[in-house]
Amino acid sequence: MTDSYRHKGLRRKLIDTVAGKGIIDKRILEAMAKVPRHYFMDSGFVEFAYKDQAFPIGSGQTISQPYTVAFQTELLNLKKHDKILEVGTGSGYQCVILLELGAKVFTIERHRELYLKSRSLLTQMGYKPYFFYGDGYQGLPNHAPFDKIIITAGAPEIPNELLKQLKIGGRMIVPVGGSNGQLMISVDRIGEDEFEKTEHGAFAFVPMLKGKQ
Repeated sequence: MTDSYRHKGLRRKLIDTVAGKGIIDKRILEAMAKVPRHYFMDSGFVEFAYKDQAFPIGSGQTISQPYTVAFQTELLNLKKHDKILEVGTGSGYQCVILLELGAKVFTIERHRELYLKSRSLLTQMGYKPYFFYGDGYQGLPNHAPFDKIIITAGAPEIPNELLKQLKIGGRMIVPVGGSNGQLMISVDRIGEDEFEKTEHGAFAFVPMLKGKQ
């Protein structure tokens, strides 16, 4: 794996683009400037790695648009050492951004091929999240509660099982909607049975699927 001066230059331009769209958390921009996005994409797509757009990564999934990664991450209001559940490991790129920000990440992926691929890549890069192969709708109850939960696929509704795994005072970020697009929603757990939901605009994600594959 090579991270050349050219790659770094293209990455800096990408960060300028993302910042220009309204991302103001410098920690997130610095993390994205550090992480070689082309490592997470098939070789045929390397030329497109630093465009602000999503790309296929196999198994019918995509690596999210960099702006979307930054937007979801900013909404999390991450603190160092926060315990995070990431639903949908995908390429592993979002996971690495969270790790760069000092989070303790538990990441779950339902597609076995992607689970194995991202685990291998992140291990090779020296990152050590906790990897799980399983159904994201079920989360990881044995490791709950979590300070934050981030869902990286479009859910038809907010998964109730995951709400139970959110710490009181914690926050979940989830795109909710169908095949025509989703609304980004933050859910703050402010009591045992009390949740506050806020909408943050329209996005487009691949659908969140049940079970393992």
